[in-house]
Amino acid sequence: MADPFYVVAGGDPMFQIVPIFIGIIFVIVIGSILFSVFKGIGQWRKNEQSPKLSVPAIVTSKRIDVSKRSNMHHHNDNHHHHSSSTHTRYFVTFEFESGDRSEFHVAGKEYGLLSEDDHGILSFQGTRYLGFERNKVSISGGEEFEGDYIKNT
Repeated sequence: MADPFYVVAGGDPMFQIVPIFIGIIFVIVIGSILFSVFKGIGQWRKNEQSPKLSVPAIVTSKRIDVSKRSNMHHHNDNHHHHSSSTHTRYFVTFEFESGDRSEFHVAGKEYGLLSEDDHGILSFQGTRYLGFERNKVSISGGEEFEGDYIKNT
């Protein structure tokens, strides 16, 4: 009677295919990580070499990108703990006098201070947002609105 655990020369094809498959997945994951790192470094270098520009612009739109992560932790006593976290990224699109538009990643505080149709001077370096200074607007009663605060004149 043949032993069911005896492997004949050449063996089970699964023992040959699975290691190759795992190796391919490993190469894809490591390759993706390296690609992201080098792409980020390349973008940083390109921004560093770009001139700092300050140009008239209008805030045309704003958007938020929220990503959620969930984790489930198991403990030895058959209890589990579920935790989740969110990460929010803020983006603002500006339109230049030429009609061209550019979208920039901005901090949450900056996002909250900007409104659509704000006119002012946008400062940026490559794809890096540096700031936005609103134009002064006169308000009745002798007050001027400048940036994020009102001052009496």
